[in-house]
Amino acid sequence: MKRVIFILTFILPAGLLYAQENQADSKTHVLKSVIIEGDTFLISDIPEVKIYPARKFDSRWQYWRYRRLVRNVKAAYPYAKTAGDILKDLDQKLAVMPTEIQRKRYVNKVEKQIRDEFEDKVKHLTISQGRILIKLIDRETGNTTYEVLKDMKGNFSAVFWQAIARVFGSTLKSEYDAGGDDELIESIILMIESGQL
Repeated sequence: MKRVIFILTFILPAGLLYAQENQADSKTHVLKSVIIEGDTFLISDIPEVKIYPARKFDSRWQYWRYRRLVRNVKAAYPYAKTAGDILKDLDQKLAVMPTEIQRKRYVNKVEKQIRDEFEDKVKHLTISQGRILIKLIDRETGNTTYEVLKDMKGNFSAVFWQAIARVFGSTLKSEYDAGGDDELIESIILMIESGQL
């Protein structure tokens, strides 16, 4: 009986206190305060949250098309984001390389790494997802996919892949228009980034 009382009075509260301290450390936020006429006001920066109204659909077909677009954007957006990051990093590294031979070797090395990592995954994208990916690469890089290929691999490669895209009814010269044709895609991306989708 004395052991139970000892455990309850000394060890258990110490364990709870330790657990509470660990939780407090991971969720502690320091706030600034201002004292105005004897009242203390806490100041905190709150991140902007965009709230989108619930979409209204005239038919089940429109709802189905919207859900399909959301699914396609969710499939293509991570690849476009990664492509944008890789291209920015590549541009920075190529800018400091003194010779054209070093640049070409580095581009080929990066291309091989990208193929090894993403080729199998990207092959599983549908044609619709591929079209969205082409537009999203323009959104992330500021250049069309055709221009990116032309800059990195040369004119012949860009023309070759443009011809392949044309066979599938697409074009690598597609530009992203956030305020026009691609407004719905832009709102979907913003909702994905804010965690609402």
